[in-house]
Amino acid sequence: MDKEKYIISQFKSKFIGDDGAVIGDLVYSKDIFIEDTHFKKGWLSLFEIGRKAIIINISDAIVMNAVPKYALLGLLIPKSMSLNDIKELKNGIKFACEKYGVEIIGGDTVSSKLLGVSVSIISYSKNPIFRNPKKGELLAFTGSLGGSLKGLRALQRGAKISKNSRFRDVKLRDKFFYKTAKFIKSAMDISDGLASDLPKFVGNKDIKFLKNLDKFEFLSGEEYEILFSFDKKDKFRVINEANKARVKLTIFGEVVNGRYKTKSRSWHF
Repeated sequence: MDKEKYIISQFKSKFIGDDGAVIGDLVYSKDIFIEDTHFKKGWLSLFEIGRKAIIINISDAIVMNAVPKYALLGLLIPKSMSLNDIKELKNGIKFACEKYGVEIIGGDTVSSKLLGVSVSIISYSKNPIFRNPKKGELLAFTGSLGGSLKGLRALQRGAKISKNSRFRDVKLRDKFFYKTAKFIKSAMDISDGLASDLPKFVGNKDIKFLKNLDKFEFLSGEEYEILFSFDKKDKFRVINEANKARVKLTIFGEVVNGRYKTKSRSWHF
């Protein structure tokens, strides 16, 4: 058991185990975006760090069919950061919040050797969607996978990446998801890579693959595309919604009996 799974196992609650905790009409979700774990100095501008920290949290709300409304911030600020640096970080946070209609309602700051942004998102949903795919449902993901890993490897080699690289600028599929939610049975965002996320998604089920995927599609983390399942009878309705939203859709598998096993290592601890 990796340390993340061990930590989760130490806190018993019926609300733990999905992208967010649903209590009534409210959905609560949280992520931490921290230097030397998710990025290194020079890889992203302070504006990009602030923007990405918010967007990856909003992603959790979207895949639960929730509309994000409020956020609480926890900022780890190195002493070396100037007031102008803090303002640039704030501008990235503000940009993402305004784009998705999120209001910052509080939080905390602490001095730290590393820069970090912890975000708690409060969302509303009348019909939340969970991770619980059933036998016979089809599996699909939005967009193209692999760009984030390619960008990461380029940065690790000391190369530069474009401003449109998935590693720098995350694109969410909120409009497609909200329109298609009535056909979607289960969903989560692809944050640790498809190979790592699939076991968490299908749980005690197996997967019959209908399409060959390459290593970048399997291993690329921080994609924040949507992994979801739906009934076979709704296949063409889902494809139609993707076409209308101009979102690429890959239907790659079917849920079957068994237990899916992956050889991919966990990215946590």
